[in-house]
Amino acid sequence: MTPFTEKVIEIIQNIPKGRVMSYGQIAGLAGNHRAARQVARILHSMSKKHHLPWHRVINAKGQISLPNEESYNEQLLSLENEGVEVEVNGFIDLAKYQWIPTTEGIKGD
Repeated sequence: MTPFTEKVIEIIQNIPKGRVMSYGQIAGLAGNHRAARQVARILHSMSKKHHLPWHRVINAKGQISLPNEESYNEQLLSLENEGVEVEVNGFIDLAKYQWIPTTEGIKGD
């Protein structure tokens, strides 16, 4: 596993309940601000193995971006169960719910 992948997993594992982060935000914190798609691949391939709270990761616009209706609804319900308000169009108020960790907020720093 690459150091970037390890850092992405660590960041995602530490997103608090009721908060969200974007793919690009995670990529930047992990050391490569251009690797948002790699973050998506890591989530897709490693969420179950590492018990990642994948539902807390959204796109840079603050929107659930899953095209599959079943996965979209699962993410929507998971976020709402944590107290995150999701608008009808899948948008989440980033000013209210985005997690911006300090260096103390991520283990291993």
